[in-house]
Amino acid sequence: MRLAFLGTAGFAVPSLLACADAGHDIAVVVTQPSKLGSRGRPAPRPVAEAAGELGLEVWQPEKVRDPTAVARLLGMGLDALVVAAYGQILPAALLDGPRFGGVNVHASVLPRWRGAAPVAAAILAGDEETGVSIMRMEAGLDTGPVYAVRTLPIGPGVTTPDLTADLARIGANLLVEVLAGLEDGSAVAEPQDAAEATYAPRLTRADGVLDWAALSAAEVDRRVRALQPWPGTVASLAGAEVRIVAGARKNWSGTNAAGPVDASTALPGTILAAGPRHIDVATREGVYSVHEVQPPGRRPMDAAAYLRGRRLTLPAAPVAAG
Repeated sequence: MRLAFLGTAGFAVPSLLACADAGHDIAVVVTQPSKLGSRGRPAPRPVAEAAGELGLEVWQPEKVRDPTAVARLLGMGLDALVVAAYGQILPAALLDGPRFGGVNVHASVLPRWRGAAPVAAAILAGDEETGVSIMRMEAGLDTGPVYAVRTLPIGPGVTTPDLTADLARIGANLLVEVLAGLEDGSAVAEPQDAAEATYAPRLTRADGVLDWAALSAAEVDRRVRALQPWPGTVASLAGAEVRIVAGARKNWSGTNAAGPVDASTALPGTILAAGPRHIDVATREGVYSVHEVQPPGRRPMDAAAYLRGRRLTLPAAPVAAG
């Protein structure tokens, strides 16, 4: 099958490699234009790098919906557009051109979590499972009929990078199966139930601000795991704003070095106890154990080392009045 592959992020790389390994004729790899990353260096474009290693042509149009870009792709005699984590909306004129249209690898069980950040959304919501959907694209946002779905449990400590890597691998295998089904006529796309749709909008920095008083320990835990690597999570800790890199909910024992502490009455944000590599913080409901933090302008460090650097000792936890 003659394909154009459209993808940018690391999630798309296994799908590109799977298409190449399956012997498909990849006419061009379309990826987002390069941008500056940290310290003025070009930000990595994983799909562009993988395509270069495969010896494939790489094209980085500013806007793929531009008529000249559409005309170029439609002039390649494509059987299908394969799209995975590309980052631009494809126009109907482009999707309607190839024989099998656009085939999208989406990291959720559609119609749940349509949109830009489905993996993070599933963790944030506390979903017990997620998956990958292979969909025939249409003009709406992830609204097209679905060829195939494969599910995956979400483990209790899983992070967005962990889950994304697993879903990328599963999605690549499922994509190859669907493409084979399109070639032999066995692939059938089933319409989504729009009434069941939920949405996962693009993440912002504001999503990563933690308010100990507004969130339970379970909600803090989900945010820390879901919002890696970007935008990350930031909270006030021992009198300063730091990035919370890692941690977990904790079953509170009720004591610290200063004696008994009732976590249920402690003011949210209070440091209840500290261990060799962690510090325990009261939340709106429950206790969150911070394992690793990153102060502004510094490298990540274990939370107890951060606390020692602040030259703070652990008093008995103050409690809310009443």
